[in-house]
Amino acid sequence: MGKLDGKVCLITGGARGQGAEEARLFVAEGGTVWIVDLLDEEGSLLANEIGAQYRHLNVSDENGWQTLVDEIIATDQSLDVLINNAAIFRQNRMVNTSLQEFEEVMNINCTGVFLGMRIAAPAMVATGGGAIVNISSLAGMRAATGSFAYGASKWAVRGMTKTAAVELARKGIRVNSIHPGVIDTPMVEEVEIATDKIAKRTPLGRIANAMEVAKMALFLASDDSSYSTGSEFIIDGGLNAL
Repeated sequence: MGKLDGKVCLITGGARGQGAEEARLFVAEGGTVWIVDLLDEEGSLLANEIGAQYRHLNVSDENGWQTLVDEIIATDQSLDVLINNAAIFRQNRMVNTSLQEFEEVMNINCTGVFLGMRIAAPAMVATGGGAIVNISSLAGMRAATGSFAYGASKWAVRGMTKTAAVELARKGIRVNSIHPGVIDTPMVEEVEIATDKIAKRTPLGRIANAMEVAKMALFLASDDSSYSTGSEFIIDGGLNAL
């Protein structure tokens, strides 16, 4: 038996990187998986490869969210797991961050998580509850020098997670956040983060791969974490302990 047998799962930002690995793992564990992203070609190819559904969604689009959740309920009769994974990263110190850049990051990384939770929660309540996993960051646990807007958005995700967990607990919905350090994904490659230097500073001596984050997400999405809600789960090789 798979850990997600009978569960309908929605993963944002699922076309590549951490989201794609989550989708692969969730299907392998018996989940019915819906992937959303803006990368339509990559998302469609992945969905066809693993036997999932793909839909185009800008996570800051309220109407798009409602249409998507309505379709999932009409098709599969429930929504049991939401992984709010979609995010963008911008490198800029606070004094160099324009209002446009700040709002762009917050719209995807923060508003997208809020809308996902707000619109998915009633559907989960109607069918007996579920699990929401919000992908924050190590930048949501400590200062994110040089990426001000990103850090602000990930602290917001951490705070929203805790409040949502308390508000939804008696409705049968668990809400937790994952806080990855540097993970080997296309987003990290695109912004040219000095991963070798970070690996040397990391107590475990390396950066993580996306499947390691996916396995944490699986734990929080499954009944294995049935008594965990409102908590932060750090996956950073020990960096936050320094």
